[in-house]
Amino acid sequence: MFKSRWLSWCFGSLIGALLATPSALAADAALIEAARGEGRVVWYTGFVIEQLARPLAEAFEAKYGVRVEYVRANSADQVLRILNEAKAGKVMSDVFDGAIGASTLKKEKVLASYIPQSAANYPKELVDPEKFWTGVNVYVLMPAFNTDLVHRGDEPRSWEDFLDPKWRGKFAWSSSMSAAGAPGFIATVLKEYGEEKGMNYLRRLAAQKIASIDGAGRAVTDQVIAGEYAIGLHIFNNQPAMMARAGAPIAALPILPATATLNTVSVVAGAPHPSAARLFVDFLLSGEGQKVVAAGDYVPADPQTPPKDPSLRPDGVKLRALYFSPEELEAGIAKWGGLYRDLFR
Repeated sequence: MFKSRWLSWCFGSLIGALLATPSALAADAALIEAARGEGRVVWYTGFVIEQLARPLAEAFEAKYGVRVEYVRANSADQVLRILNEAKAGKVMSDVFDGAIGASTLKKEKVLASYIPQSAANYPKELVDPEKFWTGVNVYVLMPAFNTDLVHRGDEPRSWEDFLDPKWRGKFAWSSSMSAAGAPGFIATVLKEYGEEKGMNYLRRLAAQKIASIDGAGRAVTDQVIAGEYAIGLHIFNNQPAMMARAGAPIAALPILPATATLNTVSVVAGAPHPSAARLFVDFLLSGEGQKVVAAGDYVPADPQTPPKDPSLRPDGVKLRALYFSPEELEAGIAKWGGLYRDLFR
């Protein structure tokens, strides 16, 4: 009886899939035709141009014949620009990606709801339940150390090891009011330990005289490589891997949990080229687009596309990470930034 029902279910599923396929293909063909008719897509991006923005644009143009015009700036500037254009009734962008801002733009109703089929297999933490953003890549932040200044075997193995007096004055982190700066580390400590234990730990850590460096996390990585500091407390884990391959004296510290945040992509509401926008987002999240992301030394969002170094992606075992959604970051950044100023400045 069970075998009969199972065969019947399989047959029905197969027929359903076959019947659905022409419709899906027709929709895809219609979107491609409409996008080609629009001729271009305007992309506001935070990706480094040569490392990823240009390769993604060229791959999309080669595949679909639709021109990509990208405007590169940090996420905060892009958000302000999109909001101002929307208020003026002159929407100029079609697609937005950024490490921050998706939650703000969603609340201001300047994003369109769209999750393409190419993201159907993505983990739930990488997709907005309300369908206004999807992760393009995962940023994983963790400590790293200068291998010339700290001999292997002597490096810290846990957050508690950071409290050893021998490390006082030898740490650095970014002063950026973002998940990539000191507030992101503070958030992770509080999320892992809870409020009481976390605050107790942070007060003790403050005695270690951590240097605050203006600028993005890459500035911390560069100073650790230069030997200005022995340990970068909270930097993107793809950077040590990339720089170590080039011969730099740096290695990640596998102290868990790491911090995981997303670079998200969205279609802008009222986009001048709505079909090209959706086709471009679909491409970015597809296996083909995600391979370009991986080739650029980023950690792809697509679980079926491995990064250059598979150990960079959180797997819950060898690399456990705490994820922070755009909404969670926006809700907590003022608190975490305030704790940073009160305890560490």
